[in-house]
Amino acid sequence: MYALKKKFRDHRIVLATNSPRRKALFGELGMTFHTASAESDETYPPGLPKNEIPVFLAVKKAESLSTIVDEKTLLITADTIVCFGDEVLNKPSDKKEATGMLEKLSGEEHQVITGMCIYSKQKKVTFDCLTKVRFRELADEEISYYVENYRPFDKAGAYGIQEWIGYIGVERIEGSYFNVVGLPVHKLYSCLIGF
Repeated sequence: MYALKKKFRDHRIVLATNSPRRKALFGELGMTFHTASAESDETYPPGLPKNEIPVFLAVKKAESLSTIVDEKTLLITADTIVCFGDEVLNKPSDKKEATGMLEKLSGEEHQVITGMCIYSKQKKVTFDCLTKVRFRELADEEISYYVENYRPFDKAGAYGIQEWIGYIGVERIEGSYFNVVGLPVHKLYSCLIGF
């Protein structure tokens, strides 16, 4: 039995997410886990440094689920944001907003930052992970095709790197690919080993 599974063999692991991508990535760590839905708004204090925003939101999610945490529960929450300069690109509300976001990202570099919280009765550990992503110039037709067919309204920045737009549009990535998908698995693994 490898170290992580052995360390938490007596715990109930709860991953608070509705994201199929996060569930799939966490599942690759080989541990049995449950899922829960975190009901918390995604507001944060104005002026919060951008790397602190997703951590703040991940902690907020954990605190909203604190009642399900007992002595043998380990709760894991995450939040991912996309930053273009000083602007935070949240999940688009419609086709027009999604198209506008992708037009901004076209031919430019942006940052994807995931904040995570590992929460138990005994302690709370947080961290963030930043990845730089550069898109090539996207044609209007490519943006329209992607928005129409993939409907990226549940994704910060209006795209999923693991989808068609990532295949044809991403020129360069600096940092963790899995962070852009939504879960920096390498960093989460290290934090769990040290928890």
